[in-house]
Amino acid sequence: MSMSRSMSRINSTTTTYATLFFGCLLFHIVGTWNLPLIDRDEPRFAEASREMIERGDYIVPYFNNQLRLDKPPLTYWAQTLSYRIFGENDFAARFPSAIAAALTALVIFTWGTRLRGKELGLWAAIIFTLSLQTFIHAKAAVADMWLVLFVTLAHCTGYELVQRRTPNDQRPTQNSGKLNRTSNIRHPTLFWWLMFYLSLAIGFLAKGPIAWTPLLTVAAMIISTRDWQLVRSFKFVRGILLTLAVIALWGIPALIQTHGKFFSVGIGRHVIGRSLATMEGHGADSFGMYLLLLPFYFVTVFISFFPWSIKLPWLVQRLWRERRAGIADPGYSANKIDAYLLTGTAIIFIIFTLIKTKLPHYTLPAFPLLALLLARHWQQAAPFQAPTVVRSRRSLFEIIAVGAACIWIAIAFVVPPIVARFFPAYQLFQQSRASLRPDMQFASVEFDEPSLVWYFRSRVKGFLTPLNKRRAAEFMSAPDPRFIVLPTPLAGSLFTTAPQSSEFFTVSGLNIAKGKRVDLTLVLKPE
Repeated sequence: MSMSRSMSRINSTTTTYATLFFGCLLFHIVGTWNLPLIDRDEPRFAEASREMIERGDYIVPYFNNQLRLDKPPLTYWAQTLSYRIFGENDFAARFPSAIAAALTALVIFTWGTRLRGKELGLWAAIIFTLSLQTFIHAKAAVADMWLVLFVTLAHCTGYELVQRRTPNDQRPTQNSGKLNRTSNIRHPTLFWWLMFYLSLAIGFLAKGPIAWTPLLTVAAMIISTRDWQLVRSFKFVRGILLTLAVIALWGIPALIQTHGKFFSVGIGRHVIGRSLATMEGHGADSFGMYLLLLPFYFVTVFISFFPWSIKLPWLVQRLWRERRAGIADPGYSANKIDAYLLTGTAIIFIIFTLIKTKLPHYTLPAFPLLALLLARHWQQAAPFQAPTVVRSRRSLFEIIAVGAACIWIAIAFVVPPIVARFFPAYQLFQQSRASLRPDMQFASVEFDEPSLVWYFRSRVKGFLTPLNKRRAAEFMSAPDPRFIVLPTPLAGSLFTTAPQSSEFFTVSGLNIAKGKRVDLTLVLKPE
């Protein structure tokens, strides 16, 4: 009978995890096949992964035959695997992000369930999954969701280690003479310790040192609680050495192959440089504007965390009221969960507030913590509350969740086919693909967005050559088959006497990276 009940629980748990994972995965992949890759980051990642396969080099990424040292390789590795399964297309480039987002929901669910049952875990997973910024980046061919996954896993396993008891919690009781242990003490410490530091390592391979914010969360908790016994639990020296050793398996070969450029560019330019100066116009160039933008993330969170951001003022008020009243929650060991979630969230927000380069999605790694914090207080029902109040709370959550899911799914189905016609590189490729040949060379003038490389290299083996307008006619006069992409007015003035065999394809669209309208013409010489 006991074994039967155990098997039943295992089957129930497996079903719950499978349902949540595949439900989130299907939600995230909806519409990803209808929307062209958005300049500039998506095509860069997608093309770099394709060139990894072409080169057979999985250590150093290249884009358009040039070193791409912006990001570590985890996202490229995931995309290359996706290409093996689905082919080299937009859907395959985005599919890994959907996988990472679904896995993040599982981590949140597991963490919440360990804290206070499946309902809390499910609420938190739903809040994270249906947040606007998650909806966007789980469908994007970029590194952010892999970063979020491993930062969340590190925070989760770090909390398990924080909950390992200190001497105050392990004193013998007067009645039994045995250790008064909490349920957390039975957990294998080595497992959580390994998972914590491996998550930090793999998170670094996703997007660099920002993945180490859980270390700051843990350090802040130790300092604020003066729980120095936790230093021994975390074994920081050994753990950090393990993290660096895992990173070194890729990092040392990458540094050797690039003669140190991966460090000087990846860390020097894209971490330190991004912190001290704006990149690609994302942020403030002057000190006055920098000060003006300091509240940036505390304002944009109301958009990024929508629709759940409508509850943020209530959450802040509740946390402040409980703090002033000194309310303790007996359901959590040492009542550390609020402090831990708040500390982790605050550290991520503060770091990106101080960094000069700013984009709304930078604080996305804090959203799982925020989701757990909101779910915990929203779902929490004190014994004295009436059943009608509890039912009303659940009803409101369900209304928001169902409404948000329906809106996001409708947007994912309806919007991509409508906006696809505004992507000029994609439309040019669709018009001209029947005339393209693998042996063609191609160039561009005054439009060299990464989407050109991604789409046209799916039919052409060569690489894009950016040119100035003086060299355009010279390029097209060479004997080999080739084509050039350039602004339509310029094409009209440069190729008025083009050979009769030349083909012209013209589109109008939007250069999303620069936010301006473009009229492009592709001039193709078949022979």
